[in-house]
Amino acid sequence: MTMILDVQQLCVHFPVSSTVIRAVDGVDINIEQSETLAVIGESGSGKSVLGLALLGLLPANCTVNGVIRYHGDDLLTLSETELEMIRGRKIAWVPQNPAGAMNPSMTVGNQIGEPISLHIEKDKNKIRKKVLELLQFIRITPPEERIDSYPYSFSGGMLQRSLVAMGISGHPEVLIADEPTKGIDIMNKQAITYLLRVLREEGITLIIITHDLPFAKNLADRIAVMYSGRIVEIRGRQEFFDGPLHPYSRGLLRSLPENGLHPILSGTGDSEENDGGCKFRFRCTSAIEKCRVEPPLIHLLEGSAVRCWLYD
Repeated sequence: MTMILDVQQLCVHFPVSSTVIRAVDGVDINIEQSETLAVIGESGSGKSVLGLALLGLLPANCTVNGVIRYHGDDLLTLSETELEMIRGRKIAWVPQNPAGAMNPSMTVGNQIGEPISLHIEKDKNKIRKKVLELLQFIRITPPEERIDSYPYSFSGGMLQRSLVAMGISGHPEVLIADEPTKGIDIMNKQAITYLLRVLREEGITLIIITHDLPFAKNLADRIAVMYSGRIVEIRGRQEFFDGPLHPYSRGLLRSLPENGLHPILSGTGDSEENDGGCKFRFRCTSAIEKCRVEPPLIHLLEGSAVRCWLYD
């Protein structure tokens, strides 16, 4: 398969008062064309910041270092004008919180059609026809009535599907969806799962950022687990859910309702967890003396990798 994104030693740091928040701290990952990668982990683990970094959508007060190659070109070296030609056309973003992401003063149809007008087509009639097709595709009917509606008249699930339509309207190669099932009911969750599965079958590369493990299991080809700004495990979907390697990954699966809702131990404090050792060791029941040193991402057979001394 062809590699479409290659991320090497990506770091995103935010200065806060007298300290620095290491939101993404040395991430290495590559993504193959047409695959679906699920990035999972607790809130605050750095998942969304990683996704935003891929598109250069981070605030100006942060520091970004490393390499993000898209078809061989390093996105971190491109100008804002060059990035604007990629956003929405080559790599698209579906934000979380659809109620806040949609512009309340614009019709939903105009917002879905905006990437088309920016990158593909200027004829208003052709844009409207394409938006009607997208509304039909995401099952918002009748599209002729809904195209001129404003966001306030849509339910949360309809808004979430509209964001997906906006993301794919420019025919991107890569779609990054940030918590696409957050805050929606089971029926709308099934609808979003169906839409993303169709997109996967059409060959779009999907990066799904989520803490919804059953959702990731239904869609992903591979699972990447983030903890405290770092990737701690990468595995094929079935291998991951059959037998996760990292103690944190095992804790995530044990915390699911069907596995008994066993909680992961709470942490001790930022100062101790940033002392240069394994960031998870204060919550880990398998910690050993060697964990006082941060382990590398250890590559195993069949494309698996884990950041844990137990596998050294």
